[in-house]
Amino acid sequence: MSVGGEAVDPGWEVDPDDEWGVAVIATVGRQLKLRREAVGMRAAEFGEAVGYGEDLVYKIEGGKRIPRQEYLDRADEVLGAGGLITATWEDVKKVRYPKKVRELAKLEAQAVEIGVYECNIIAGLLQTPEHARAVISAAQPPYSPDDVERMVTARLARQSVFERDPAPSIHFVLEEAALRRPIGGTMVWRRQLERLLEVGRLHNVMLQVMPLNSEVHSGLDGRIEVLKFPDGTAVGRSDGAFSGRPTTDPKQLRILELRYGTIRAQALSPGESLSLIEQLLGET
Repeated sequence: MSVGGEAVDPGWEVDPDDEWGVAVIATVGRQLKLRREAVGMRAAEFGEAVGYGEDLVYKIEGGKRIPRQEYLDRADEVLGAGGLITATWEDVKKVRYPKKVRELAKLEAQAVEIGVYECNIIAGLLQTPEHARAVISAAQPPYSPDDVERMVTARLARQSVFERDPAPSIHFVLEEAALRRPIGGTMVWRRQLERLLEVGRLHNVMLQVMPLNSEVHSGLDGRIEVLKFPDGTAVGRSDGAFSGRPTTDPKQLRILELRYGTIRAQALSPGESLSLIEQLLGET
């Protein structure tokens, strides 16, 4: 983004609770500062050369801001670093997303089976960019535009799980009420329904819908997620159990699997669910 030809958004804020992220960004910032000073450029002069304000240059060099790839590429060119600054992106991109998102993405990337029940929203793994942006932007107090884009990018990056080979077994149960809510407006809603149909037809995905006329079920306490790994271990989380914290305890996992299995049994079949989504799409 630029104002008057000057870029004003070189990256994302650093999460102070993310020790690894803080260390990586601080190291990259020091390297940038040392190289800038080595060629005799003042921060204001360098900022003008790369198209960013002086204040934001100081934030990146001070490890307070996570630079985007284009910022590093431009800095490498201006400072004649021969690709050394550009190469730091390999480290930066590992910490550009919030710590919790990185941890979740890592687990999803390793799992051979993923099961998700969502009671209020469409699961993040299924959201389109526009839908994700609308959902995240609705938070109160609101996130900054910069943080919204960072979170949207992080959420979409997790969807690489659908491209894994061998493919994991993935199943979702979504509430019909969430599918009927036109988040982001009609066009965004329509594209989201189309995305559900696309993913729901993948050979390794089972998508089910809990119908509105289901009076009660074991998912009313909130979201449930269960991930299983090649070595036979598993991890699960539920908004309504164990304080919402991830658990690997066999007894607690059995409880979550029982609840999730009951939810799946009460939901529409995958075929019926896709037919319902097609019906909703025809009504938009």
